[in-house]
Amino acid sequence: MCGIVGLLVKKPQLREQLGSLMMPMLIGMTERGPDSAGLAVFTEALPEDQRKYSLCAPEWEYDWAGFEAEFIRHFGTEAAIRTKGNHAVLTCDEPAASVRPWAARVFPDLHVLCAGRQVDIYKDIGNPADVAARYDFDTLTGTHLVGHTRMATESAVTPDRAHPFTAGEDFCLVHNGSLSNPYQIRRKLEPLGIRFDTDNDTEAACRYFEWRMREGDDLESAIRSGFDELDGFYTFLMGSREALALVRDAFACKPAVVAETEDYVAVSSEYRSLARLPGVKNANVFEPVPEEIYVWRVS
Repeated sequence: MCGIVGLLVKKPQLREQLGSLMMPMLIGMTERGPDSAGLAVFTEALPEDQRKYSLCAPEWEYDWAGFEAEFIRHFGTEAAIRTKGNHAVLTCDEPAASVRPWAARVFPDLHVLCAGRQVDIYKDIGNPADVAARYDFDTLTGTHLVGHTRMATESAVTPDRAHPFTAGEDFCLVHNGSLSNPYQIRRKLEPLGIRFDTDNDTEAACRYFEWRMREGDDLESAIRSGFDELDGFYTFLMGSREALALVRDAFACKPAVVAETEDYVAVSSEYRSLARLPGVKNANVFEPVPEEIYVWRVS
């Protein structure tokens, strides 16, 4: 049992409030996921030639200045790093195909949580309220976000196994449920050169959808193909540069509820997580139906 939350604000003036609006939603899912928590937030896009990388270090007092200096020395390019405890966001003009293998080789204790022009990720073990306070979730700004509280059932409680999972650029996924064939998916993708970082079943789904989109599918088509390939129980909530997407399996035994107003679209595992949103009493509140793909786009 885990908790998922998602929020997309429709009005630009609400982007500064994205984190504060989300906070009661995430905390409301504590009982569903007390082991760890995480959040992916989509911000204003960087220029086409720039990328940012969310990084997670093994200890709080990490030598980020040393990392930045070694990065600049190796790549011979300008870079900026913004730190928050044992997490950091590195902004530079180097592509992921160069940064990821270099970081894995030179700084093997670091986890590269995500890459792209818009997404930042923070995730860690611990009570969701503590994780949210640790990384100042209430101050986050942007267009939309995806969050998760985890109750581990099939892999270790570690920061890298917390959700959201990412693949490619500016794509993430959170999951409530359990897949029965993640290793079948891995055997399909690994010969194609797709590398897995954990043994978590959710990572298999995330990398599968991202692979399908790299092969030419749009988001909806990639999700639809998962109905045949992904076996198990799931509610998936995904974030991309321009959208939130939600889907439940054919049995829909993992809960989800949506509240939509003129100001926002909010998704959660339970209504109690939405109850403190402004205007929710007048929202269109509904339960997503099985194998129906719901997509809400940034305006």
